Amino acid sequence: MKKPTRAVRWQLSLFLSFSAINAMILFGAIKSLAQPKVNEDSLYIRQNYTKIERMIPMRDGVKLFTSIYLPKDISASKKYPILLNRTPYSSAPYGETLYKTSLGPSMHFARDGYIVVYQDVRGKYMSEGDFEAYRPFIPQKKNKTDTDESSDTYDTIEWLIKNIEGNTGKVGSWGISAPGYYTTMTAVEAHPALKVASPQAPVTDWFMGDDRHHNGAFFLMGTFAFLSSYGAPRPEPTPTGTPAFSAYGTPDSYEFYKNLGPLKNVNEKIFKNQNRIWNQMMENETYNDFWKARTPVPHLKNIKPAVMVVGGWFDQEDLYGPLKTYQGIESNKPKSPNLLVMGPWIHGGWARGTGESLGNIRFGSKTSSFYQKEIEFPFFNHHLKDQPQPALPKAYIFETGANEWRKYDQWPPKNAVPKKLYMHPDGTLSFSQTMMIMQVGAKPSFDEYESDPDKPVPYTSEIRIIRGSDFMYEDQRFAASRPDVLVYQSEVLNEDVTISGNVFADLFVSSTGTDADFVVKLIDVYPGDAPNDSPVNPNMKMGGFQLLVRGEVMRAKFRKSFSDPVPLTPDKIEEVKFDMQDAAHRFKKGHKIMIQIQSSWFPLVDRNPQKFVNIYKAEEQDFQKARHRIYLSGESSSYVGVQVVE
Repeated sequence: MKKPTRAVRWQLSLFLSFSAINAMILFGAIKSLAQPKVNEDSLYIRQNYTKIERMIPMRDGVKLFTSIYLPKDISASKKYPILLNRTPYSSAPYGETLYKTSLGPSMHFARDGYIVVYQDVRGKYMSEGDFEAYRPFIPQKKNKTDTDESSDTYDTIEWLIKNIEGNTGKVGSWGISAPGYYTTMTAVEAHPALKVASPQAPVTDWFMGDDRHHNGAFFLMGTFAFLSSYGAPRPEPTPTGTPAFSAYGTPDSYEFYKNLGPLKNVNEKIFKNQNRIWNQMMENETYNDFWKARTPVPHLKNIKPAVMVVGGWFDQEDLYGPLKTYQGIESNKPKSPNLLVMGPWIHGGWARGTGESLGNIRFGSKTSSFYQKEIEFPFFNHHLKDQPQPALPKAYIFETGANEWRKYDQWPPKNAVPKKLYMHPDGTLSFSQTMMIMQVGAKPSFDEYESDPDKPVPYTSEIRIIRGSDFMYEDQRFAASRPDVLVYQSEVLNEDVTISGNVFADLFVSSTGTDADFVVKLIDVYPGDAPNDSPVNPNMKMGGFQLLVRGEVMRAKFRKSFSDPVPLTPDKIEEVKFDMQDAAHRFKKGHKIMIQIQSSWFPLVDRNPQKFVNIYKAEEQDFQKARHRIYLSGESSSYVGVQVVE
């Protein structure tokens, strides 16, 4: 490819400069449009709330910084319940004269009247103590030094009930992402005053499916960027955090992480062994006791507060968490309500914006606004203010594709039937298995491709340095055209196909290497005459658009055990079965269903050397090309399992 001339580069630079200026002008316009609402909320909070700050002592003497917003009309005769949010992301702004611009899960709560409390968790920002990412729960505490997030919450609520005048003695908790995890822990051995908890996109297992790993595969770019700040040392309490790494030297994440090389280079070149949480990642390659101690799921027993778990179908970080938290509580048959709400949102999207669209995809209504007003607010008000019980179902599920809310009395719904989407040698896809007469000793049919760690399949068509969320609803045609991506597509659907429940992949594979990653994508292919109604790009051609419904990765070494990995035997057929998490989607009549299979998803996921080694310690020479086969017939028929609503 010829290098552009200096004149061309100058013109491009000028164009980009003007584009940046136009973008800033546009951003300013958008910001100015949103400003009146922000000012209105800020003004309301200042006029109606008094802020105080306290250091609340825990049972072991460590004090946690806590911001408390009190309704100004609070009194012995005018009492309010408490809303608690515990966070590692700062309860800023700090200072009793500085106020947040919004309070509670939404401003519905602030305007209705609540005592709203934000607390820096142990070891973060202005709180004392040492921070531990997802501190293990201690079921049998022997002394005051046996503390965990459950005990810190208990002590906090105890102090608030006794020291904040005008509270009703009822507490609710909520939080999104890591604060969602802390919310989950408020319900474990809960304080009697805690009446309701809402873990939202709660981090639940950093190895199995949230944030840092999926099925043992390391999520590189999100983890590196996040931990460069989150895992940085904090010697003493401080109102400011450590800035995230920014010296990328390129706008292209594909280029940056390729040039960075094997994972061990991150410490050698950047972190210098100073980032404790990164080091913990690198020291715990398998699902060992370190990881098992950090998931709350085994402890979701005897949950007494009412719980509403919330998640988003397009959550780029924590789709696993809400589904497994809900299931964990439900499996123990709680006596209190346990609800699941899943909407068409990215990470935390239900708490900001209206939820009308994502990228080029419209949802037909203001889904976030609806959730805040009709689901979340009345649920809390019922349990904390004795308001009428809202008519909420067990599972309130937004069905993408159909763009409709569904009410179910269980999740997955009773009328969801397990079915298998089989991949066929001619590139087709159907619910029928390939029927072939196999001769004795004959191998089943297969498709194959070469996976080259030096040329991994990109996770997005965009040039970007920070992961973002767009890849969750991006047109997948950019990947379908690569020779190292297998594509299987159904005939045009002559009727709607609706799935609701778990999606999983069951692949029969072989490889010339001793390890491999397998990425499976379930895709909705729009018809060629689909209307061009993109909310962000009127010129977007939606005909043939390939919408990612669900995508997941599996590291083959963990196919038999996440704790005890075993190598692939070269050229031997092996089964690789894995959880792709849940979905609720309607493939409409006239659309097609597609499955794509590949062995890299870079740099969203780190590169697999395709050699059985500890990848966190791998050398450059460990990375090798490999040919992978996907088997498609007989007893080795690969498929994707779905739950079809009938």
